[in-house]
Amino acid sequence: MYIYHYRSFDIHKKVISLAILGDDRPSWRPNSYRYELGGCSMHFQFPTAKLLDYENQWSILQESPNPFAFLVMAHLKTKATTSNAEERERWKWELVQNLYERGYTENDIIKLFRLLDWMMTLPESLQQSFDTKLQAYQEERQMPILSNIERRAMEAGRQEGRQEGMLQTAREAVLEVLTVRFNSVPSELRARVNQITDIPTLKQLLQQAISIASIAEFEQLLDANSTAD
Repeated sequence: MYIYHYRSFDIHKKVISLAILGDDRPSWRPNSYRYELGGCSMHFQFPTAKLLDYENQWSILQESPNPFAFLVMAHLKTKATTSNAEERERWKWELVQNLYERGYTENDIIKLFRLLDWMMTLPESLQQSFDTKLQAYQEERQMPILSNIERRAMEAGRQEGRQEGMLQTAREAVLEVLTVRFNSVPSELRARVNQITDIPTLKQLLQQAISIASIAEFEQLLDANSTAD
């Protein structure tokens, strides 16, 4: 947090650094960094947003037009249903309906659905049930947007190229998060991410990309993964 802050300060001079804590430990709330050396001391304090706290504000999240509210909902229910696939399928279905009702553009719905589908993975049997309800819901409401999403993010995963489709979706999700956070991603880094062929590694990198302090630190993570391989 401190490194991210002072590098931003070098450019913008007036900076607010906010820590978003997406873990599942209610009492873990770091909000400062300090060190002292040779009579010189530094204390840096920053505000935090603990996503677990929003569990008590679910109705507010549901009604908020902010896309980050939807992602917080998806994050909370992904964490809460880690060991309960049936419950996850139920919440995934509710979140899809909520996504439809937010008045977003087709492009926004596609992007958010792809992240939701990536976060809330289901066993094949439950995924088939989910797809059946999804198709019926589209026909009932005469809203074809999700057929495009299925074609781009799901149908590829039901055919022979299922693994490659999942890999490509995962790579794009990592790169999209990095682009949103740091405005641009170096071409060499894009090439490295696009060469990753391990789904668990990409999921881990996606979680880290949300909170990493800089592109340089993300590159260090890639180096560490390469060394481990």
